Parts: sequence; structure tokens; C-alpha cells
Amino acid sequence: MAASSYTPANPESVFTYGAPQLKFGPGASDEIGYDLAQTGAERVLVVTDPGVAATGHPQRVADQMTAFGIEARVFDGAHVEPTDESMRHAVEWAREHGPWDAIVAVGGGSSIDTAKAVNLLTTNPGDLMDYINKPVGEGRAPVNPLHPLVAVPTTTGTGAESTTICVLDVLALKVKTGISHVRLRPTLAVVDPVLTRSQPAGVTAAAGMDILCHALESYTARPYTSYERKRPEQRVPYNGANPIGDMWSEKAMSLLAGSFRRSVHDGSDEAARTEMAMAATFAGLGFGNAGVHIPHANAYPIAGRVKGFHPDGYPADEPMIPHGMSVALTAPEAFRFTFDADPERHLRAARLLDPQAEQTRDPAEFLPAVLAALMRDIGIPGGIGAVGYDEGDVPDLVEGTMKQQRLLATAPRDVTEEDVAGIYTRSLSLW
Repeated sequence: MAASSYTPANPESVFTYGAPQLKFGPGASDEIGYDLAQTGAERVLVVTDPGVAATGHPQRVADQMTAFGIEARVFDGAHVEPTDESMRHAVEWAREHGPWDAIVAVGGGSSIDTAKAVNLLTTNPGDLMDYINKPVGEGRAPVNPLHPLVAVPTTTGTGAESTTICVLDVLALKVKTGISHVRLRPTLAVVDPVLTRSQPAGVTAAAGMDILCHALESYTARPYTSYERKRPEQRVPYNGANPIGDMWSEKAMSLLAGSFRRSVHDGSDEAARTEMAMAATFAGLGFGNAGVHIPHANAYPIAGRVKGFHPDGYPADEPMIPHGMSVALTAPEAFRFTFDADPERHLRAARLLDPQAEQTRDPAEFLPAVLAALMRDIGIPGGIGAVGYDEGDVPDLVEGTMKQQRLLATAPRDVTEEDVAGIYTRSLSLW
């Protein structure tokens, strides 16, 4: 187990592990009607976004339910990079057209997270802000059970089909935050690599960096034994690095080493697409229990305060920084900062991600160098300066990061405002 800068007086000795049921492979999405029929569902809401709806996949999933006596209706208004406003709209629509027995999300993390919010707020009282994590929201737990939720990812990256987390932008505060509770975890994850074939190269690159950082952050997270012992009612989904999470993260990084560049440079490479889908699933199973830390905490204000950046492969109607891209932009510097917490684990991660890379003279530079080389190769911008930020933005970005205490608590070192400012400043230009 990893070393850590934390020395608890009464160390934790228990970790927990949770995951949805999983159905993986080409054609898996053709069986959803059968799967839902086993739950007794009669009315099902299918949640997706306009771009995915245009592929026909969500309607096809809805149509094949009729053979099992299920009435399904498609809501195609999920917002790419969802906001509190877009999620409230989805909830209102679902309440107006319900009730529902189950929910199916077909799309990327945005559609799956929107479906999680709809599921929560059509089964429980209150508003989004009641459930959003503190200190942004009230951080309340749901009081009622949720409906069965089937998550069908069409992008390879977010891992949202495996996790207990729902991520959104709170527009008035210009911050990206989330809701986290074990009841948000989908009941069934249906991972069908065929659905990712239409994913543009820019989306594959950004989503793939999300996979990579899920695996890498959970692998380098503070160990579960570095926390003070919790009472049963205090346990949360993010345990810290643990043996089962490590297994999934290591396998995800090994798959990425062989498939990531291939899937970006040749979207027709079906073997690479399948390996990326599997890497996303494995990374989700790992970080959904171990947790993520600094790069994801930084990603929220980076995406939430976007200026005029328009990424390739995404809708051009408004500026945005895709989640996986925003995670990647400070990752090299973040892992340079965390290196001393466990040098061997950082070195092993670099070797898993690029077995052919030559180790740098300074061991602390090895993993950052591997990440920067990959980002250049797949077209990820070279730092936060490349997406429109400058030194004058650093204080606001730091403020946004420090609001993500749920994530920073998983970092293998204590993180101060000064530390975060340094990471941002050094990430203005990575090469």
C-alpha cells in the first residue's frame, strides 16, 4: 500500500467496494428491454442529449423495449457539460411526464449525470442545491430509494456508469461541483463499444484523458489506512487507494498504453475502441471507490470559468472546456507535486502508461513527461494558457479548487492555497 504524509492516531482498517451490475460487449445495448423487464418496469424514461439522439441509438434502445411490454419515452434535452439550469429543466420535464418505473441514460457522462439528477429528484423531495456537496450546497442524503437506473455510455471516458457521482456547473457561482451518494450509482452498466464508433477524435482524446486521470488519481490517492477510523455511518464511497481499486486502475493504465493513441488517430480501429471502453469501465470501478484528487479538483473551476474556448469535436454553439480536457491541463504539475508522497507508485504508473518511455534523470519528472508527451500526441492543449487563462485568473481558479474539499481530502499530501496556485502557475504553459 502507498506511503502517505498522513499519520492517523487510530488508523482505518476497513475499506468498502461497490459497483453496478455490468454487461459488456458489442451488442450489449440490444438486451436492455429484457434486462428492464426483469425489474417489472412498465414505463421507462430514456435520457440523452441532442447529439447522441441524432445517432438514433437512444430511440433504438427505447423501441426495443416495446417487445417486453414496456412503454419508453425519450428526453433528448440533456446539456453537454450539464448545469444546474439544464438539470432543473430535465427534472421538471420528467416530473411533468412521469411517473416512471426506471430510467435509462444513453450518452456520455453528461447524459448519465443528468439521469442521476432526474432519478434523485423524481423520487426525493427538494431541489438540486439541497443535495449538492458542501460547501456549495447542503450536502443532504436522499431519504427515499431511487428507481433502477441503466447507464449506457456512448463515449469512452467518464466512468459515470460505475460511480456514485453526478457532476454539474452551478452557473451563478461559476463553479463545477457535484452530488455524491451511494444511491446514485447505476443499477446496471451496459457498455457496448459499438456505440462509440461515431465519437470524434477530439472527444476521444478528451474523454480518454478522463479515463487516464481516473486511474492515475485513484492509484496515487492517499491510502485508506491513512484516514482516521470511521464509524459505520460515516463511511463514504471514496475510501482512498485500496487493493481492489489498485487492481482496476493498473489494468486500465495498461489498456490505455496500447489503445489510447490508436483510438484517437484511427477512429475505425475497433480493437482500440473496445480496449478504450474496457479501460473506461475498469477505471470507473477503481476511482468510484478509491476517489480522485487534485487534477479533478482543478478541473471544476477550469471548466466552470471558461472564456471563449471552442474544442474540436464538440458543439460549437457556446464556449466550453470538456471535462476530460480540463482534468488533463494541470495533471503533469499535480503529479509532480504529489510525487514525494509515494515515488515508487508514481514511477510504476508512468511505466504502465508508456512501457517504452525512458526514465528521466530526475525521477519526479518521469510521470509528468509521460503525460505531456501523450497530451501533445493526441492534441490536448498544452496548459491552461492554451484555453484562455492567464496569471490574473489564478486566484479565482484557486478559490474554485479549494471549494472541492471532498476531492482534495483524497490527495496524498495536504494541499494549501499556495500549493494550488503553484500548480496553476506552472500549468499556464506545459511545453
